[in-house]
Amino acid sequence: MTATGKDVIVGADTGEHSQELQDRAETSTTEFLLESGAVLRLSESEAARLSEASAGTEDETMIINMGPQHPSTHGVLRLMLELQGETVIRTKPIIGYLHTGMEKQGEQLSYLQGQTNTTRMDYASPFFNELVFCMAAEALLEVELPARATWIRMLLCELNRMSSHLLFMATNGMDLGAVGMMIYGWRERDAMLELFQNFTGLRMNHNFIRVGGVAADLPADWRENVLRILDVLPDRLAEYDTLMTGQPIWRGRLQGVGVITPEEAIALSATGPVLRSTGIAHDLRRAAPYLAYDQVDFDVIVGTYGDSFDRYAIRLAEIRESMRIVEQILHQMPAGDYRVQDKKVTPPPRARIDESMEALIHHFKLFTEGMKVPEGEVYVAVESPRGELGCFLVSDGSAKPYRMRIRGPSFFNLQTLPHMMRDGLVADAVANISSVDPIMGEVDR
Repeated sequence: MTATGKDVIVGADTGEHSQELQDRAETSTTEFLLESGAVLRLSESEAARLSEASAGTEDETMIINMGPQHPSTHGVLRLMLELQGETVIRTKPIIGYLHTGMEKQGEQLSYLQGQTNTTRMDYASPFFNELVFCMAAEALLEVELPARATWIRMLLCELNRMSSHLLFMATNGMDLGAVGMMIYGWRERDAMLELFQNFTGLRMNHNFIRVGGVAADLPADWRENVLRILDVLPDRLAEYDTLMTGQPIWRGRLQGVGVITPEEAIALSATGPVLRSTGIAHDLRRAAPYLAYDQVDFDVIVGTYGDSFDRYAIRLAEIRESMRIVEQILHQMPAGDYRVQDKKVTPPPRARIDESMEALIHHFKLFTEGMKVPEGEVYVAVESPRGELGCFLVSDGSAKPYRMRIRGPSFFNLQTLPHMMRDGLVADAVANISSVDPIMGEVDR
């Protein structure tokens, strides 16, 4: 009690309130069915049957937290699980612990600065974040890129897809107790990051793909460095098959675990390996080709059972498919400019700034005032390692986006967790989370 007679609140309320998993008495039928893993569109009879089939009463179940500081939730993801013994009855993902406001921040940054913001969303595949923002801005500008810039972008993205899936191999192995896989996967990914450093000067968050092209041409020895990676990886991937794919314990932990049907995946807007594991061959590189994907040959890898093993096997196979694409890029990389020669979009070469007052003024005005983008709105999507990564931009004719909205695939794929976990063991929760491969930086934007 204070001197004024008012009560003092000893501790602040830090609960997530409506986000949290509530007792059954406080949960609506619709919410209960969603948390129990119901398909979004159910008939009344199906809904009643599922509700009656939910085993146990509240006296027989318990609600526990998993995360947000759990090492196997792949970041600050919090799951609330209702358990009956060791069986998961209900699951509710709770997000928001890493919210950085990147979409709103993107509306305060110019189009020249935008990719420095977006590259940090999915920090395991930064090139895709830069690409989708730049492609959206270029669609509004109606800029046509030089062929070399297009192929350089495609090379970077496929190498990044390989490094992202290698990181998945490492963390997925660690999550399930294959500690050696963490060492091997990290070793290969580190070699990929060294290659990125050779190309861009940075291992992560590169800000290399720019509106109008890329920041610089590839180094003189880029082809030899890429070939060095391609020569090593096939034998390493064969080791992964020996260590995991054919291993009975590994198969026992993943096969038939976290099953999701094609109907559920479509209803929940899942994309990427999560969707393709159900047998649906949807890949934007093939369904809606961008860059130069219509000029290279590759297979869209699909699963059969929609389980955690299929999601693992798809990513392993996609590393090999990306290697096929990179080999074709090595043979087809055209010569020419690495960025569009448009003074409204592209700054002058750095060397000319010391020689020409006009170039200095051009550089100064472009980076202080920014490029003016015509009014309009556009949505552009690319196939990231986790699925459909989209960028919706609205321009009011100024140098900054009026509205920026990102469709992060991890955000939508997390919706599948209640469906994967229903009636499974709590020990399989880590396997299911790992198979989704969420990156919380693009979930909490």
